[in-house]
Order: sequence, then C-alpha cells, then structure tokens
Amino acid sequence: MTIIKVSVSSLLTWSEGVDMMDMWLIQLNKTSLTPLYAQLYEEMKEAIIRGDLLVGTKLPSKRKLAEFLSISQTTIELAYAQLVAEGFISSVSRRGFFVEEVAELAYVEQPREIADELESVKPSYSIDFHSGRIDTSAFPFNQWRKYAKDVLDESSRDLLLLGHPQGDLELRQEIASYLYSSRGVRCAPQQIILGSGTEQLMPLLIRLLGKQSVYAIENPGYPLTHHIFENHDRSVIPIPVDSDGMNVNELEKTDASVAYVTPSHQFPTGAILSASRRVQLLNWASAKEGRYIIEDDYDSEFRYIGKPIPSLQGIDQSERVIYISTFSKSLMPSLRMAYLVLPMHILQEYRKTFPYYSSTVPRLDQHVLAQFMNAGHFSKHLNRMRKIYRKKLEKLTSSLADYAPLVQISGEQAGMHIVLTIDLEKTDKELVELALNQGIRVYARSEYMVTSNDQSSKPQILLGFGGFLETEIEKAVQLLMDAWGISST
Repeated sequence: MTIIKVSVSSLLTWSEGVDMMDMWLIQLNKTSLTPLYAQLYEEMKEAIIRGDLLVGTKLPSKRKLAEFLSISQTTIELAYAQLVAEGFISSVSRRGFFVEEVAELAYVEQPREIADELESVKPSYSIDFHSGRIDTSAFPFNQWRKYAKDVLDESSRDLLLLGHPQGDLELRQEIASYLYSSRGVRCAPQQIILGSGTEQLMPLLIRLLGKQSVYAIENPGYPLTHHIFENHDRSVIPIPVDSDGMNVNELEKTDASVAYVTPSHQFPTGAILSASRRVQLLNWASAKEGRYIIEDDYDSEFRYIGKPIPSLQGIDQSERVIYISTFSKSLMPSLRMAYLVLPMHILQEYRKTFPYYSSTVPRLDQHVLAQFMNAGHFSKHLNRMRKIYRKKLEKLTSSLADYAPLVQISGEQAGMHIVLTIDLEKTDKELVELALNQGIRVYARSEYMVTSNDQSSKPQILLGFGGFLETEIEKAVQLLMDAWGISST
C-alpha cells in the first residue's frame, strides 16, 4: 500500500514562504478504491472544519501542490473545485485559493440504537413459503435485455423528459389490448392510469371517490389495502369470505358504498367469487348512485383448472367497476408498475383533480415493457410460467397428500399459494411458531383478518410455492410436517 504523508505546514513554508499553522499531515492512499481527488478533498475539508487550516490561509497553488504530492494537477483541480463549490475555500483571480469561514454545525447526539434497529436486516429463513415470491430462474433476460438496449439509445433522448401523466400511450395501448384478449376487460387506452404499485394508485383512487365513501373489504383480506384505507381516514367495514368469495348478502346489510374484492383468486383464502355472487355484486353496485366495485386482479394470469374467470369489469353494464392490476406476479415485483382502469366519468374527475400529476413510472421502463409486450414475449412468458407454476403446484399437492387427512388443501385452482387446514389441537399462530423454531416461515390465516377473532374452526396456513425449485418442494414439505409432528400415512 502506497501512502503519501506530507506536512502541510512545511509545504506552505516551502511553496509560499509562510508558516501559518501547526503540523498537519495529508495522507493519500494510492492503492485505495477511493479516487485521489476525493481523498484530498476529504483531508482538506476535515482540516478546515477542525481549524487546522485557519480562515484566510492561502493554499498552495495547484501546480505546487501537485509537484509536492507527486500526483497530477488534474487531481488537485478536482479537489479544489469541490471545496470551492461547497464553500470551504474561495478562488480569488490571480491571487489563489483561500480558506473560508465555515459556521460550526450544532452537535446533536444521534439516536444510534434506533437507527441501528431501523437498518437491521430482515430475518432469514432456511425455507420461506411466502406467497409473493416468484420464479426468477425462468425470467427471459435475453429478450428483456434486447429491448432495454433498444430503448437506451441516443435516438430515445425524448424519454429523458416527462411523458404523459397517465403513462406513455405506447404502453397503455399494449395493456388495453392484453386486458381485452386475456381478461375480457373493455377499455380504451385513455382510461388506463399507470403508477408505481398498488400502494401508490390506491390513495389516488380514494381521493377521487371522496371522503364520504364507506369501504367494504374482504375478511380475511389483503392487509396492505386495509392499511391504506385506515391511513387515509376512510371508514372500513369487514365482510366475511367463504368458499364462494365475499358474502354479498352481508354486504347488502351495510351502508358501504365501495366494495373492494379480489374475485378471480381471493387473497388469502384462494376462493373464487361464484357466478351468482358476481351478478349479485354488480346488481348491488348499480342499485344506488355512488356505489362502486374495486376489482383487484392481482394474479389472475395463473389459473390451473378450467378457463380463465372473466373479469367483473368485462361484464359490468353500469360502469361501476374500477379495475386494478399489477405486473408484480406476472413479471417481477421490482418493476414497480401497476395500473387502474377507470370508468369514463371517473376519468374526467381524475383529470380535474390531478391536473399536475406526473407519472411515477420511469419512461424507459414503460417503453421496454411496451416493446416486450408488442413482440409477443409477455404472452409467451405467461404461458411458460403458467406451466412452471402448475408443475410446482402439482408437486406441492402430491407431497402434501401423504399427510392426509390431518392436512387438507384448498385454493389450488389459481394463483401462487394454497391454504392448508390442519386437524391439530393448535392455533395457526402456534403452528407458525413451531415452524419458525426449525427455520421455516409459514403464514397464518389469522394474520390477514381485519377483525381480531378468526371464526375458522381449524387452524389454516398459507403456503406460497412460486419461489421454490420444483426439486426443493418435497423436502420442504417433509421438514414442515416434521416441525408440526405430523407423520405421513
């Protein structure tokens, strides 16, 4: 390691003929990954802050300092330029560089323990059955890279500027086409609003629907949505869910004006809203002015039994359904891209309410995805992933079949998780704890209850399978059953 140690007091005496300070060493490590100019900048800044370099001190010229330190003059120029920019030194024409006065910052003791807690790493598990994990090994990197390269070109300079506030038309056109062909959603591109995730779009929608709206939500249900309603001070009424989805009879007994549902694959139970209840729900919405349905179609792409369930929006005759979906499951969670499909009259209100809104989705990402979809790769990817997840699901259910009748499966028709009903004299939280003791993370149904009392007679556990390799599933199931003390039959 090469370290340059120089007495600046001697340097000043040598270069300028004055000795204006006590001994101070410049230490530069030429083997460090930190550039030399950055090292010199930090050394000089700290010396000024400490008072080793007094206010008004004339610094060595760039040429003299470069010679003395045996480094390039460019390095000195960069360090001096940064110090000038931040006000630590000043440049006087034909005279040189001088140390400026820097006000002393008030010292506030940092709450280190709290900071350390906030920055703590999430616990890791040897096995994690989280429902949000996807299969990253099957992602089409080659195709995605191609379109990313095409977009990252000098001809795409305009993409560095702000685009349409609802998202660029090219992507909205592709989404509209995809939704019609795959989900039966009838919409024009102008009805689509792009945003960086459901958690960003939902607050916009809540503002549009007004403070007077009362929200009916599924119980159990997706916790993020519940938190969003609560954080925005909206009234929430939990509606029980059974094997046919949200109980619309119970909904009709309330004064709710907006029903939030996941009809194609209810989260977390895996129930599918039955045909009769779909009609009943749509009739409820159309029966009174100001009623709406928010249809969250978060993972409808992955259905393994029968034909895809048509969207509520596609059969709505009264423009009362607001459709919302995301690319988190179908592509990748890190893409941070979701979208709303608004009825035309709500779209008009949206444009009045958010006239200065800018899309939160980077335009470069929008155009990569638009080209990816236009070339047919999105549909191919979905078809491939549907087969992959079906095989994983089959492996999971066949592995669990060995532990019947103590273990019963439900919610296996679609999505990337199933629900286990466990015939043991234990609560679902006790089962979660037993699994955790063996380094296995599973998820209790009661974690998703809006109300505190879970009415299910037997404990229920969610098992996600998307992030597992098919070869890992059987062993993971075996270890989980061992943790619960359940033997194969």
